[in-house]
Amino acid sequence: MKVLHVALTLAAIAAGGKGAAHEFWIDPAAFAVAPGTTIAADLRVGEGFRGSTQSYLPRNFTRFDVVTADGVRPVEGRLGDIPALSMAEMPEGLAVVVHETTARDLTWSEWERFLGFAEHKDLGDVTAMQAARGLDQEGVREEYFRYAKALIAVGGGAGADARMGLRTEFVALANPYTDDLSEGLPVQLWLGDAVRADEQVEMFDEAPDGTVTVTLHRTDTDGIARLPVTPGHRYMIDAVTLEAVDPVEEAGPEWRTLWANMTFAVPE
Repeated sequence: MKVLHVALTLAAIAAGGKGAAHEFWIDPAAFAVAPGTTIAADLRVGEGFRGSTQSYLPRNFTRFDVVTADGVRPVEGRLGDIPALSMAEMPEGLAVVVHETTARDLTWSEWERFLGFAEHKDLGDVTAMQAARGLDQEGVREEYFRYAKALIAVGGGAGADARMGLRTEFVALANPYTDDLSEGLPVQLWLGDAVRADEQVEMFDEAPDGTVTVTLHRTDTDGIARLPVTPGHRYMIDAVTLEAVDPVEEAGPEWRTLWANMTFAVPE
């Protein structure tokens, strides 16, 4: 498996505005809670594991569930609730929060910014792809969907992650709260019913003092990346797929991006 480690500081991320990309993630108030208590989580959009809080707005998502050994529980809230997730009486075991957004539109007014984003997320030679489709570099139109998961330990946190039917998603092949992670946490990246081989995985590692380090990894032929993790740290992983929208309708999107995201923590 090919792995590339690139350490970045938050200052460097902030300075790289030309190709900056905003992640969307589920940010639990705590990654470990007692059985029978409430789990709470914010939805965030931002960079470098820092972002603005999003309220509970049903028009912005098509799915928002918590999956436990007892089954699937839809997240219910009042319009505008912050945190967006607050669910009581959680059973013992691993809880997987699943969120799928509705489509959002974006127009890139500067080609260099779109190019920088594509390079950052390792989306391929978009200059050649744009030309091959007979499209110009003015006002590139994109629609994007976010597919986020969070792993939360309730009590001992025993259990296993699984595919949740998202268009693209990470599946943790080990439990970060119960398993031996001395050789890293293996995660598998999916797009539909196929694994995504040789794809970039961006990992955000937050230490207890709040320092965030970013490393880049790649999936192997089975779509698996083994991520080095440290006890006491919080993590977010992210991978993006670029799809051509064809045919391009007038004023419609030219490209579609699908974002897979997962958050978890590793206990001390």
